[in-house]
Amino acid sequence: MSHWAEIDENNIVLRVLVGNNSEPDEGEAFMNSLGGTWVKTSYNGNIRKNFAGIGFHYDPTNDWFHAPQPFPSWTLDENAQWQAPVAYPTDGLMYVWDEETTDWKAITND
Repeated sequence: MSHWAEIDENNIVLRVLVGNNSEPDEGEAFMNSLGGTWVKTSYNGNIRKNFAGIGFHYDPTNDWFHAPQPFPSWTLDENAQWQAPVAYPTDGLMYVWDEETTDWKAITND
C-alpha cells in the first residue's frame, strides 16, 4: 500500500488515502484522477519525516509534514517535531504545558 495526503492551497492536509501498490506509480495516477493536490506520505515516516494526518501542514521547502503547532512558544526542530522552549522534566512526575508561564506545570491530585 502507498499513502497519499491531499493538501489544500495553504498546504494543509485535508485527507489521507491509501493507493494500490500493484501499479507502477504506486497509486499516484488514481489519486490525481480524484483531482486536488496529492503528496505521498509514509506510514513509518521513511519519507517526509511524519505520516500526514488531517490538519497537518506540508512544508514544500523542507519536503515534510508536521503536526499543527501545539502552543505559540514551541518551535519546530530539524526532525519536524515541535519542541517546548523548556525541556520536559525528568523527575518522574507528570506535567502539562503552561503557555502563560512557558514552563511545565506538575499535575497534582489536589
